[in-house]
Amino acid sequence: MPDNSPLIQSLRTAVAAAPADVPLRLHLGRLLLEADRSDEAVAEAAVALQHAPGDTEARELMTRAMGAPAPAAEQLPRPRTGFDWKAAEQQVGDAVPPRFAETPVPADGQDDSSDADAWDVEGPGAVRLADVGGMQDVKDRLEAAFLAPLRNPELRRLYGKSLRGGLLLYGPPGCGKTFIARAVAGELGAAFLSVSVNDVLDMWMGNSERNMHEVFETARRQAPCVVFLDELDALGAKRSRTGHSGMRNVVNQLLGELDGIDSAANEGVFVLAATNVPWDVDNALRRPGRLDRTILVLPPDGPAREAILRYHLRDRPIENVDLGKLVKVTDGLSGADLAHVCESAAERALLDSARSGTVRMIGMADLLAAAKDVVASAEPWFASARNVAKFANEGGMYDDLVAYLKKRRKL
Repeated sequence: MPDNSPLIQSLRTAVAAAPADVPLRLHLGRLLLEADRSDEAVAEAAVALQHAPGDTEARELMTRAMGAPAPAAEQLPRPRTGFDWKAAEQQVGDAVPPRFAETPVPADGQDDSSDADAWDVEGPGAVRLADVGGMQDVKDRLEAAFLAPLRNPELRRLYGKSLRGGLLLYGPPGCGKTFIARAVAGELGAAFLSVSVNDVLDMWMGNSERNMHEVFETARRQAPCVVFLDELDALGAKRSRTGHSGMRNVVNQLLGELDGIDSAANEGVFVLAATNVPWDVDNALRRPGRLDRTILVLPPDGPAREAILRYHLRDRPIENVDLGKLVKVTDGLSGADLAHVCESAAERALLDSARSGTVRMIGMADLLAAAKDVVASAEPWFASARNVAKFANEGGMYDDLVAYLKKRRKL
């Protein structure tokens, strides 16, 4: 059928007069598809599905217009013929034991078949600090406090620097602490072992401590290896505030693993930890030789926001997007907030396309509207951190946080 068919034009006029008439719209969509106008057929099918989400014919038209094969008709199960194994099993059940038996779980919940190598250890990754957009201050501090002393073996031996170390990353949620930890592992060319509270805690007495020990035993065998302790405040909470003896034992086990059996036990094991609430972490974990270096990871700066926005918009249909303006209006948003801005803008354009029947690009108006609707997720964190920085900054532990709050006029 030619593109300028009078029938198609007449059907368009009829559909415009009765936009909710699904059969009429589907008839138009089929004619468009026969005329090799697939994009227009997709638009008509999308509007039809908006009016009748469960319509089978509309779904079939959408599938054909998008080039996918039509779903095959559901096959009815064939009646089983031949020997009735189930009846035979019932007849001999008293004389023949089951072919398969489940292995009983020991009363203490331990499984002797498990071993320390069951932990998921990732090989040296390709992510490096250069892949972290912006955050130059964080990179410089990582280089000076953690990476530079470990890159030169000769100088390390000269100054008696052990190939081990501990670093605590803290700051508001969604600002890239886990990504930075992976980048540090990439800089060191080390394996990466991520551990959360769910990986360690167990309902059976003693199993949590054993799990913690197995984590570090695995890291020692895989050295050089970065052990990343996520949500350290859950794994290493202050023992004075912990009412359950099991949690206190986990913290004690973690302290013992950080110290090692002897001076060389943790050679090549680098411990990185992340927390949103460092003031809830047991003070013993932050003593020299353990997690004694601390870096504040703040919401992304301008270059970091631009890199994050580029990343989340790279595969989406956009037009006339002014990244410089978008970076300015998203000041204070975390990386997770920026991802949500891009997702919301794409959703606005998608819904608008479905309603109008015309596919359009994601524009600057969509992104600005999405950014306006997003509330900075870091603000509640800063509200709590402000009191800590003001009244509990013993020994200058949170000087970086105090400086940032003063710069932003939040203190």
